[in-house]
Formats: sequence, C-alpha cells, structure tokens
Amino acid sequence: MLQRFDYVIVGAGSSGCVLANRLSKDPGTTVCLIEAGPRDSSPLIHVPAGVIGMVPFKNRLNWAFETVPQAGLNGRRGYQPRGRTLGGSSSINAMIYIRGHASDYDDWAAAGNPGWGYADVLPYFKRSENQERGADAFHGAGGELNVADAPSPARPSFAFIESARAAGLPENPDFNGAEQEGAGLYQTNQRKGRRCSSAAAFLRPAEARPNLTILTGCQATRVLLESGVATGVEFDNRGRRESVTATREVILAAGAFGSPQILMLSGVGPADELRRHSIPILHELPGVGANLVDHIDLALLYRSRSSELFGLTPGAILRGAKGLWDLQRHGTGMLTTNYAEAGAFLRTDPRLSRPDIQLHFVNGIVDNHARTMHYTYGMSCHVCVLRPKSFGTLRLNSANPLDAPSIDPAFLAHDDDVATLLAGVKAARAIMEGDPLARYRDEELYTAAARSDDALVQAIRNRADTLYHPVSTCRMGVDEMAVVDPALRVRGIERLRVADAAVMPTLIGGNTHAPAVMIAEKAAELILAR
Repeated sequence: MLQRFDYVIVGAGSSGCVLANRLSKDPGTTVCLIEAGPRDSSPLIHVPAGVIGMVPFKNRLNWAFETVPQAGLNGRRGYQPRGRTLGGSSSINAMIYIRGHASDYDDWAAAGNPGWGYADVLPYFKRSENQERGADAFHGAGGELNVADAPSPARPSFAFIESARAAGLPENPDFNGAEQEGAGLYQTNQRKGRRCSSAAAFLRPAEARPNLTILTGCQATRVLLESGVATGVEFDNRGRRESVTATREVILAAGAFGSPQILMLSGVGPADELRRHSIPILHELPGVGANLVDHIDLALLYRSRSSELFGLTPGAILRGAKGLWDLQRHGTGMLTTNYAEAGAFLRTDPRLSRPDIQLHFVNGIVDNHARTMHYTYGMSCHVCVLRPKSFGTLRLNSANPLDAPSIDPAFLAHDDDVATLLAGVKAARAIMEGDPLARYRDEELYTAAARSDDALVQAIRNRADTLYHPVSTCRMGVDEMAVVDPALRVRGIERLRVADAAVMPTLIGGNTHAPAVMIAEKAAELILAR
C-alpha cells in the first residue's frame, strides 16, 4: 500500500464518501479514505426495512454511544447510535431526504460565513441530487444521490396526512421546495427499493479508481502535526499503529463526535481538557468540542389491531416473506419501508416565521429506539424540536483513542426547549387522535394519563431522547470559539480541514444527512480551488 497521498480523508460517512469521489476524479491526484468500520456488505444496510436490525443495539455497524447522565432527562443517559461502516450513519439511518429551512443557511451567512447562504448552497444540493421527479428550480437530476418517492407507502401514512390536514396543516408534497411547512410523505435516499447511502451513491462509482485507496477497519488515532502543519494521520489497524502521509491536506469527516475527538487527541483543543488527559498542547483552540447541539425528540406510541401497521407478530413475519419477493422482483413491497414514511413541519406559534417542530409518523411502535419490544401492531409519532437552545459539549473520556468520547448534549437544559416540545407534543397528539387515524388507534402507551402540562413535561423528561442529529462541535465562524473558518480550514493549523456536520454554525431545521453531503460538495470545491 502507498504510504504517501495528496489527500487523506478520515471517516467514510455522509461527507467522507463525497469527498473521496470528488477529490479522486483527477487521476493524477492520490486519495486515501480511512474508515474505522467494516465494508457495507450487510444485507441489513441495503434492504431499507433492515434499519430495525442495526439501530437498537451496539454491533459491528453501530458505535451505539451513550451520553453522560442528563439532568434534563431526569438523570437518564441518552442513546446515540452512529454508523460505523462505509457510508457511516447514512448506512443505518431512515434515509429521509430533508435539507432544512432555507433561512437556516441565511442565518449561517449572517453569522459571518459568506458563501453559505441558501442561494449559495442550493447549487451544491442540486449537484449531488438525482431527483426521480425531475429537475426544477429546487432540485437536480443526474447526480449520484438518488431521491425517490416511497415505493410502497402504507395506508396509515396517508391517514396521518389526512389527520394533519384536518388539524389545520396544509398538505405539502415537497418539504425541500418553496415551502417547508405542512404534512406529506417523505422522500428518501433509495434506488429501486434499495438504500442509497453515501457509500452506494458516491463511493461505488469511484472505488475502482487506482488513485483512491480505501482502508476499512482502521480507526484514526490522531492527526500528525509538524510546526503547525498537518502532515498525515496515525491510525489503529487491528491493533497495529500505522500512519499515512498527506502532502496536500488532511480532511476530517468523522462526524460531530469523531472529528473533535481526533483533534483533541492530536493536541488541538481546549487547553484545560488536554491537560486533564496529559495530552501535549500543540495548538490551543477552545471551541473544539463546544457548542454540541442535537434534536431532542419525544415519541407518542399507540397500540393497534391493524395488520396494515408493523409489529412483531406472526402475520407481519409472513408479510415479510412476500415483501422479500416483491423487493427482489420489483423493488417494491413492505421491505422498502423506512418506517417513517410520512411527517410534518409545523409552527407552535403562528407568529413564528418558520416551523419549529418536525413530526415523523412511524408505521410501528418505536419504543426506546426500538430497544423495547412490543409483540403487537402499533404506530408512533416522533415530535422533534428543530432549533433547540440547549448546548452541550463533546469531551474525552481518556487519552486512549479507542475509548468512546464523553457526550453531553445538555438536553432540555434551556426552558424554551421544554416549552416548545410541550407545545409540539400537544399538536402531535391532536393529529394522532384525529378521526382519520381512529381505525388504527388503540391505547396510547406510557403517556395516556398525562393530560396536564405538568404531567406531560414529566413524561417528556422521562422518555425524550435524540433524533440522531448531533452537530456544531467544530463550528464554522470568525469568532474566537469558531474551530474552522468559512473555507473549513482549522484555525491556526495549515493543511487541515473539517468537512462534516461538526462545522454547522447552527443546527438546521430538519434531518442532517443531506446537509452533510452538501457541506462535502462545497468543501471539495474549496479544496480543489486552493
């Protein structure tokens, strides 16, 4: 194997796969992509319904991190599943294609990040997109990342949309179009009924290039620095410490947890944190690991007797056998579901300029991240605060690179987040209790008796947790707490960038995979134009 490359990318997730593709297009440029997990060969990845077999528990494809005890969650530890394979979390997520609200990016630009407003980033979204409905002012066609309508949406998903309309929400066929507010079916990253992860979209077409080297099972331990210049990456290769040299740049794309952890292990970060673990301070950068923010979410759960929903029942298992036939022959059927087929964006206060709550309607009971099993049919409605005001930290548990980081999102530390989630739960319950869903609705689990505000807040603190969208731990900006500048260069270090969800100045109003792809598209252009 080569030991010297022009570019070394750490992390083959939503962003890293895009970077590997774009930077290796020039056959005269050598690229090394380092991934801690295995190849994405598991059928659970590629069969969309297989997500239920990957997210709930720690396994070879899932880091399955935990947070520190959260005061806002009555002392509970939160669960933080993250992808550990080619494609990263895009190989284990629910495949929902959402960009966020247009104003989210204008906020980024207004905070001192020129070139990151909505008009600036829309071309990058369109560049990577293959919208099966066709190109228009908001969408691209011909890109690598397939965006498709659900092949076989279940009838309860339409009932949810009808109930949302009855509650006063408009129907919205495109959450990524002119308006975000409303209820509708989600589009997903699927192609012919199979998951279209970042690995499937961007890495498969590029992996045969002789100038691209992909290392799996290799966990980055630190960036090699010489006199303030990044010169390579050290990694653990199944118990052996090895390294590669980068003659142009090192790019961290290890995510909101991995990228700041690697920086701190490399001696770049808050001085007090590095001293605490006896790590030599090579460059003090106080913002590394600060500003962690994540979508806090509560799921309303309902039992059902309808076999049109999912559940651990003999009937569902028999339907799964037919679904496998439909998937293999036609790319359709129940195994193409992402479970969260429908959803909504709503404002808890009509005076707001944009939605502050997102709903995910799920055709099954998702209790405690699907770790608590229910042997019955059911449905769920996830209620998510889109722009929480609670900010936490990502720190080290030790100087051992193979130890998990210390994750503290500080969920519900800000009273406004509690109030917004409470209002969102009330709005979601009104939809779930509407007449169009009556035929599917049986008893409400856990929260049925919680009718007062105090009881609902207690239920929120007892049961809320992440919606899997941590960001901002290497925040982009121009102030002293910024980690990277608007060109994604680590401040004070040469030839080192971060290009993943960690650089988001603020959390966008929606799912974070599509924005992570956009960030990598723009990063690749910035790198190649250096």
